[in-house]
Amino acid sequence: MSDPSGSNQVPPLEPYNLYTSDPVLVEAMAAEGAKDDHDLLVAFGERVGSEEVIAWGHQANRHSPELRTHDRYGDRVDEVEYHPAYHELLGLSVSEGLHCLRFEREPGEGAYVTRNTLLYLMSQVEVGHGCPVSMTSSVLPALRHQPDLAEVWEPRIVSRAYAPELAPVEQKPGVLVGMGMTERQGGSDVRANTSIASPVNGGGPGGEYRLTGHKWFTSAPMCDGFLLLAQAPLGLSCFLVPRVLPDGSRNPLQLLRLKDKLGNRSNASAELEFDTAAGWLVGEEGRGIPTIIEMVNGTRIDCTIWAVSLMRQAVAQAGWHVAHRAAFGSTLIDKPLMANVVADLEIEVEVATLMMARLSGAYERAPIDEAEAAFTRIATPVAKYWLTKRSSPVVREALECVGGNGYVEESILPRL
Repeated sequence: MSDPSGSNQVPPLEPYNLYTSDPVLVEAMAAEGAKDDHDLLVAFGERVGSEEVIAWGHQANRHSPELRTHDRYGDRVDEVEYHPAYHELLGLSVSEGLHCLRFEREPGEGAYVTRNTLLYLMSQVEVGHGCPVSMTSSVLPALRHQPDLAEVWEPRIVSRAYAPELAPVEQKPGVLVGMGMTERQGGSDVRANTSIASPVNGGGPGGEYRLTGHKWFTSAPMCDGFLLLAQAPLGLSCFLVPRVLPDGSRNPLQLLRLKDKLGNRSNASAELEFDTAAGWLVGEEGRGIPTIIEMVNGTRIDCTIWAVSLMRQAVAQAGWHVAHRAAFGSTLIDKPLMANVVADLEIEVEVATLMMARLSGAYERAPIDEAEAAFTRIATPVAKYWLTKRSSPVVREALECVGGNGYVEESILPRL
């Protein structure tokens, strides 16, 4: 695009295809297993790079979710109201299978790599709604520890129907599932949890319990159910806790407040309290951490994807800006020092992309390859640590390439 006004203002980087404009991503993900889904990824890259979807990202973050604890009659409802743009984003991600594509094919057939590529593209436009997508994508390995519960929930987890209204799971075409681990007194030291789970009629695997306690940080509280940790008679255990019970009544999960967070504004994160809430044991009593960690592991690779996606979007914005902005007689990209800065940023993003791709391929093959499974156990925490650490300084340096215009909220860079 040119600048017909002569104002030396850079046109917006939209619309554009986020997939075809990133040749390193295309080659790396194809090498790891996404080759047969090239056309799907091209179409999705065009869709998420449209002016409409980019606008959804801005709107969902400008209009933060709002907590509604009671209805007009004074009855508790404990619901979060989102801007319509958030529902559009989440509906698009669900319809494209970002939460379930990895389960639609056999391991080694490329679905996990393709799914991770889709998540990477979507996260460049809006990452907050990716939290319920990631948790839902990751819950099945944990939930399958309890086949009778999985029998009810799994068909709705792998559905591509987005149904945001609260209702009993049996009445919904599709569901989203979150998790709650941390408590105010322990944080990541979940063995210090004090929430109590009391068995009903003896409890046991798949049995009903009554949970009393709290969670300090529960993201996406409008999910249809959660895996929660609580202390059962034999120790810390994992429970599936639905928002709505089979008879249509609300499970007593009270949302005390939404966190006023730095970033991630579109995604509600709540402080949660429950008093004799109904939950069903997943796996064995005392095995809560090994059970829920299978869900956590799936979200860990998504954290690496989000980190790289933020880096890529930031450097794309910086490169676009310096290619169009003139200063001191030429465009910024023609200044040798600026060219060096952008080149250094691009190299860092490309290396991060290759790391993300290699890890995605390992996750694809891990169920059928012991060496790849071992690699994921070592590489996942390393990649998550390194890429999330590097994401912030890369975004900050890209913002400095843009200058003052990058610091205003109309720009995507403050959000990144």
